[in-house]
Amino acid sequence: MISPSEVNYRAERLDDENYKLRSFLKNRADEKELDRQFLELHNELFENYDCSNCRNCCKEYAAILKETETEAIAAFLQMSKEDFITQYANNGCDRYELKDTPCCFLTDENICQIEDCKPQNCKDYPYTNKPGRLWSLLGVMGSVSVCPVVFEIVERLKRLYGFRSKR
Repeated sequence: MISPSEVNYRAERLDDENYKLRSFLKNRADEKELDRQFLELHNELFENYDCSNCRNCCKEYAAILKETETEAIAAFLQMSKEDFITQYANNGCDRYELKDTPCCFLTDENICQIEDCKPQNCKDYPYTNKPGRLWSLLGVMGSVSVCPVVFEIVERLKRLYGFRSKR
């Protein structure tokens, strides 16, 4: 598998090809079959992958929090929900977004300080085990440059579909 430090560089070189794959899949893939393929590849590749050795997603994205998650994290940090929101989050309609990117809870040693109560949004990333991948291929292609596992999933999908980009 590609190393976390290489994924952005390698993905940029394949950017045009990956967006052509997106169009190819949109026009030719069966939605249920593609979801099955994503799930199978996700499970296989994440089975032996330790995200704590990467954490690129924590460095690139701001976590989205539900109301209950702000309460749980605040309690974990031994502070009031109001203080937590003031210090760490921007208030949205029905959710909150952490203010900082990289994540303010990611240490210099690549440790998540809120691992024990991290938001579902963080746990679910990169969403490649969720249904509806055909309709979220743009997001998947965006994650290729962040997540080594997504990079590998997309490369394997190219082989599965016999995809050859005409450069």
